[in-house]
Amino acid sequence: MTTLPSPQPSPPTLAGRAGRFVATTAPRRLDWPMLLAVAALSGIGVLLVWSATYDPSDPDGALGYVERQVGHLAVGAVALLVVAAVDFRVSRAYAPFVYLAAVLGLALVLSPLGETINGSRSWLVVAGLQMQPGELAKLGLLLAVAVLLGEPRDGEFAPTSRDVLFSLLVLAAPLGLILAQPDLGTAMVLTGTYMGMLLLSGAPVRWVGGLVGCGLLAAFSVWWFGLLKDYQMERFTTFFNPSADPRGTGYNANQSMIAVGSGGLNGTGVLEGEHTRGRFVPEQHTDFIFTVAGEELGFVGGVAIIGLIAFVMWRILRTAGRSGDPYARLLCIGAATWLGFQSLINIGMTLGVAPITGIPLPFVSYGGTAAVANMAVLGLVLNVQARERGVH
Repeated sequence: MTTLPSPQPSPPTLAGRAGRFVATTAPRRLDWPMLLAVAALSGIGVLLVWSATYDPSDPDGALGYVERQVGHLAVGAVALLVVAAVDFRVSRAYAPFVYLAAVLGLALVLSPLGETINGSRSWLVVAGLQMQPGELAKLGLLLAVAVLLGEPRDGEFAPTSRDVLFSLLVLAAPLGLILAQPDLGTAMVLTGTYMGMLLLSGAPVRWVGGLVGCGLLAAFSVWWFGLLKDYQMERFTTFFNPSADPRGTGYNANQSMIAVGSGGLNGTGVLEGEHTRGRFVPEQHTDFIFTVAGEELGFVGGVAIIGLIAFVMWRILRTAGRSGDPYARLLCIGAATWLGFQSLINIGMTLGVAPITGIPLPFVSYGGTAAVANMAVLGLVLNVQARERGVH
């Protein structure tokens, strides 16, 4: 009697890996304190988006924003689990493809497929869907720089000058395309993320000092030769003197500070903020969402949001400090620098301590591409945590 060979099991899909990752190892491998903090930030964000878009004459309109934001977060959660299920060491192989995809997306933004919103050609419209390749560029840059600076060659214990030069070329491509849009906020986040990774990678100190000096010289040259757009120059002028033109270029800065200050200690309550209801501050569900928190949740609510973001940053840096793999450590350092620096700039501009730029508050602001990118980078951190604990 002939014995038939037993069928070979098919390789697991990414979705299968993600499900197995959660089902078999969640109690030990997932950083529940960090995930709960992110969930709290996301929940507060949904509440603030609802309040910022609520109109008594059209209450269903606000619910539409809420439903879409919940959908964005759900897709982001899937991205987190999928990335967390793939060994971070495998991400080395995918890093060039993610980086090239990001650069291609940024180039397409400058084609007829791109769309200009709020003076910046930062959006890609495909089949009616809007995407912001600048968010993918943050992830692509993080992966590429971690490969270049986090994998010393044989006999080396830190990145060499050649590694730093290659990493600068990797930064230059997306940075140049983003400045051409122009999107100064995303350019600042990319530069800040790169500098944070370079500083803590063990690269020669002369490179760090030299790049800081070149950056200051470049900033002075941009100002001296008038290379910034008029509205960008006005934002910096307003930052240094917001009361110079309170009804013109200084309007947004002044109104955001008034909205935050009017909340007092405990806030006016959700849907009770006069500045939020009156739409005195533009883009309150995206870039200026912290003004809603300041007015309606007050000082207590604002500090809670800052505290939750700081806690997430601490958990990421804690993982970086415990990692023995230079590549994994740089991944975490880049993630913390990206999310922390972006949060600092976003909150700072609403308080008048940073120039106004169009960047969202991570995990809180309304947005789809940003939510997926933010969750994906947390997936990388979770993967590093799991592998460093020796659980496979």
